[in-house]
Amino acid sequence: MVHSDCYRNGDFRACQKVASPLALVTMKDIMQVLNTALDEGGAVLARHFGRLEQIDRKSETDLVTVADRESEAAIKRVIHDAFPTHQILGEESGEDYAGRTGDYRWIIDPLDGTTNYAHSMPIFAVSIGVERDGEIVAGGVFNPVAGERYLAERGSGAQLNGKPLRVSQVATLRDSLLVTGFPYDRRLRLAHYMDLFGRFLNAAQSVLRLGSASLDLCAVASGRLEGFWEEKLHAWDVAAGWLVVEEAGGRITDFSGGPATVYGVELLATNGLIHDECVKVLTGL
Repeated sequence: MVHSDCYRNGDFRACQKVASPLALVTMKDIMQVLNTALDEGGAVLARHFGRLEQIDRKSETDLVTVADRESEAAIKRVIHDAFPTHQILGEESGEDYAGRTGDYRWIIDPLDGTTNYAHSMPIFAVSIGVERDGEIVAGGVFNPVAGERYLAERGSGAQLNGKPLRVSQVATLRDSLLVTGFPYDRRLRLAHYMDLFGRFLNAAQSVLRLGSASLDLCAVASGRLEGFWEEKLHAWDVAAGWLVVEEAGGRITDFSGGPATVYGVELLATNGLIHDECVKVLTGL
C-alpha cells in the first residue's frame, strides 16, 4: 500500500514512500498512482509533440518515437516506486514480471496513436489498465493536448474529467456513428478489412477512422459514438478503454457476440442498444 501522506495536495511525486509488499493495496491507492502515471506519461507526450526529430519503424506500418519510449519509462518508474511487486506489461518494453509476485498487472500503452502523433495530429493518448487476478479493475486514458482524462474503476462507474459518463441512447444502427481501425497487417488482408468497413458504411449513418483504439473506446463510453470494432488489437490498446466502456453502460463482445477478453483477437464495443445489429453485420447474417 502507498502511504496516504504521499498524496498531500494530490502530488505523488512530493513523497514516494512505499509500504511493505505484504500491506493491503486499496483501490484508492491504485487510482492515485494511476493518475500520477497518466500525468507523467502525458507530460512526456506534450513535451515532444510537434517537435520530433526522428521517427523509427518497428515494421513497415508500425512507427515508434522517442516519446513512446520516454513515456513508458516514466510510467514504469511511478508504478515501480509505488508497487514494487506489481507486474507490468508495456507496449515498448514488453513483460516486466521477473521477481514480481503481486496479483496486479499494469498494462501500458505509453502512446496510443503513434502515427497521428508523428504527423502532429492531436488524436493520441496514454492508456493504462490495471488487471487483478485476470480482471481489469481500473483504467485511465489521457489525451494531454485535449486535456481529457477518462477514468474507470470496476463497479464505481466511469468519468471524463470528473463527470460521470454514459453511453448514448441511439437505438438503431442506421442512426449510429461508428469508428474502426485497421490492423498493421492491413496490406495483406485489405479485402477483408474493407469488406467489413463497407458493410458498416452501408448500414450505419457513417463510419470514422481516428487512429487511437483507446480514444475510440472512450468515445463510445462518452456517447459521442455508438460503436467500435477492430481486429488484432493488443491488451495495451484496449485494457483501459474496455473498462471505461463497461462502466459507462456499454457492451463488449467478440464479433459473434460471444465473450471477449483484452487478450483476444476481436473486439466489438457498443452502447448495447445497437450491439445485436452490429453482430449481424460482422457475421454476415
